[in-house]
Amino acid sequence: MRNNNTVFGSDPVGKLLLQQAVPAAVGILVLSIYGIVDTIFVGRFVGSIGIAVITVVLPINFLISSVGMSIGVGGASIISRAFGDNNFPRAFRTFGNQIGMTLILGLIAVGAGFVFLEDILKLFGGKGEVLEPAKEYFSVILIGIPFLAWAMMSNNVIRAEGYPKAAMYTLIVPAVCNIILDPIFIVWLDMGIRGAAWATTISYMASAAFTLWFFVFGKSIMKVKPSWFRPDLRIAKEISALGAVTLARQGTVSVLAIVLNNVLFQYGGEMGLSVYGIINRVLMFANFPVLGITQGFVPIAGYNYGARLKDRVHFAIRLALRSSTAIAFCIFLVIMVFTSSLVRVFTEDQELISQSIPAMRKTFLATPLLAFSLIGSAYFQAIGKPKPALLLALSKQGIFLVPLVILMPMVFGLEGIWYAFPMADTGAAAISYFYLKKGTDAL
Repeated sequence: MRNNNTVFGSDPVGKLLLQQAVPAAVGILVLSIYGIVDTIFVGRFVGSIGIAVITVVLPINFLISSVGMSIGVGGASIISRAFGDNNFPRAFRTFGNQIGMTLILGLIAVGAGFVFLEDILKLFGGKGEVLEPAKEYFSVILIGIPFLAWAMMSNNVIRAEGYPKAAMYTLIVPAVCNIILDPIFIVWLDMGIRGAAWATTISYMASAAFTLWFFVFGKSIMKVKPSWFRPDLRIAKEISALGAVTLARQGTVSVLAIVLNNVLFQYGGEMGLSVYGIINRVLMFANFPVLGITQGFVPIAGYNYGARLKDRVHFAIRLALRSSTAIAFCIFLVIMVFTSSLVRVFTEDQELISQSIPAMRKTFLATPLLAFSLIGSAYFQAIGKPKPALLLALSKQGIFLVPLVILMPMVFGLEGIWYAFPMADTGAAAISYFYLKKGTDAL
């Protein structure tokens, strides 16, 4: 049996990285544009409180959906290495176990979300005027979470199979749907923040429908066959161990959100939450090329590691680091020069604009170092080594950013929160460089 990703072991690495990274980056870019458009509509037609609501709910949303993402990443690592070793039955059993785990855990997570809805929102900083609209928004978003979890799991499997364009569509489909539905629900139907939530939920459903179509009718050899669903404890454990890296990373991001949103509310009130809401949207947009290269790098590294082609793995590491660092530096320059224009896209509120411009410049100071922490964690996850992958995944948010966000404002006030970000990026990059240097001959 021949799968589409056999070229990972033979074609030039540079060509492969470009073929894999560009669709991944485009998908993330379109998804980021959706996030920006969504925030623009909410900011202009709901108000600054609407931006604060999205800031509170977004990390909760992705924490729950990261169940599917972590299962996808963990399983994709096994699938890539299995294809590299020509072990197709193992790849098929892995996919079947991924499906069962995603559906069961996704539904459990959503049920818990509905039961503890208000408590969760308060924990993540949904206080004061933000709480009631956040409850309205989150209760609708929860309906779409199982669909998002399925789509995120499927996205990683499709990329591991060697279909980067199809993986790209899993991100483009919901983004385009949301961009179309936002003005309909928020403006035309005058549904406000609830309209934004329904636009997002329907978009998640559209993404899940596309991936299901690809497995059933598309080019994928990963057909949805009941015979593959038989639980395999060894495979489930390996999926869980490798996927725990992604889940822990997103869990740490959510812990950060709890700390950050509460500290922002303490030192800056609702306005502080709104400022970070704008910064966070630009952050998603600014990171898309580096994230694209990282996602494109993972199946190449995993396949060649499984095929025992050490030199190709090391060359892929060097190329991914150099190209993503160069691009990140260019993005850094753009943000520093056009900060005011970027902020004004989201809001006409002059106070919000005046606070967001300096905060954004401080937050993005260490953007050129982003590649090391992302590529480092992705490499160890791709080759099936969860411990170093977990350490590197947690280094930015867990080791550095959470403590800094707590301590820095005690001395420097609200400005200390913004300076915590470049300090954390620098520390995470240093740890990742050390581990890559120690664990490979690539640097």
